[in-house]
Amino acid sequence: MKITFLLQKGKTNKTGLAPLRCRVTLEKRVKQFSTGIFINPDHWSQEKQKVLDTGESYQTVNSQISLIKQKLVQAFLMLQIKGDFFDVDDVYKIYCGEDAKKEMGVIAAYVEHNNYYKKLVGKDLKEVSWQKFENKKGHLKKFIQWKFQKKEVKLSSLKFQFIKDFEYYLRTEENMQQSTINKTLQRFKKMINFAVAHEYLDKNPFLMHKPKPAKKEVVFLTKDELSPLQNKEFGNKRLEEVRDCFVFCRYTGLAFKEMSNLKKEHIVKGEDGKKWIRMKRQKTGKTISVPMLPVAQRVFDKYNGVLAEGRVLPAKTNAHSNAYLKEIADLCELKINLTHHIARKTFATTVLLLNDVPMEVVSKLLGYSRIGITQAHYGQILQEKVDVEMKKLISKLKTEI
Repeated sequence: MKITFLLQKGKTNKTGLAPLRCRVTLEKRVKQFSTGIFINPDHWSQEKQKVLDTGESYQTVNSQISLIKQKLVQAFLMLQIKGDFFDVDDVYKIYCGEDAKKEMGVIAAYVEHNNYYKKLVGKDLKEVSWQKFENKKGHLKKFIQWKFQKKEVKLSSLKFQFIKDFEYYLRTEENMQQSTINKTLQRFKKMINFAVAHEYLDKNPFLMHKPKPAKKEVVFLTKDELSPLQNKEFGNKRLEEVRDCFVFCRYTGLAFKEMSNLKKEHIVKGEDGKKWIRMKRQKTGKTISVPMLPVAQRVFDKYNGVLAEGRVLPAKTNAHSNAYLKEIADLCELKINLTHHIARKTFATTVLLLNDVPMEVVSKLLGYSRIGITQAHYGQILQEKVDVEMKKLISKLKTEI
């Protein structure tokens, strides 16, 4: 903490005396107040921070200045001993004889938010969702240290600029893509809404914030790329099993978690008399109902009765599957960073959208919570389909003229 006394020579009164103000600086935040002391400018030494010996009542005035300084230091030490988070405004309140109101910090509010929702894990919340909040809290901690050179800032001090600076930090220091930045800010916003609801915060700094759109290219396999992958003889059991799981999901749209948890009890007979997969998506909790297409049926038949505990597919861990898929891509000469999630994207595009299945049906089969999510992900693919159809129409109209 730094204490500086400043003489306001520009406000000298009729008797030739100027008011003395006190400036307190703590961690780059400043608090100024009037001391009630008036001094002849000719008798004041800014460098020595006192009235010179030539001034009238210099001993009395210097004692007053020393007392103000002493009271400020005592207030500062008292707050340090308490161990609570405080700032320069709290020092001034103690100096004035007021109680420093204990205010919650941003990280403290985040901790309370996460502890509150941790009790809902297994009831209304998935463990993985809660863990994501914990991970994002770590980014916020690092940002506060980077921006303010301290471990905490007051929740009440949050302004719109804090969010803009946090977004800038995530992009420049953490090298995040826009989609990841949006997710991080989305979870931070939920914590802020929690703080507002519990009256820890009066105003929501997110009111004027709009996330930047994330342009993410949908990566999927074309029919020409699928053929060598489906028909390749690897001569290696682990590669064959990973390929089969990928192909199964390419024709069912199951995410890795649902594919891993798939059991025979999830295979049911539909109203059309054919086999359907019916289960809940872990991510959204929505029930998905997907027909067992012929290729998926062949993969199912291949492992039917071979695996234990009612399992349908020989699923590995996601990390192992993705590692093996990179090896498979090399063997099949695919110029793509092949991951298991591409199977789901391929189902939505090559199997459904490019075969004229309506967007709302695609959304339902994928188990998305809102059709808007499907449109955001696959709108570009649909536009490509529109372009192809328009070319066909133009060609047809030319022949009729």
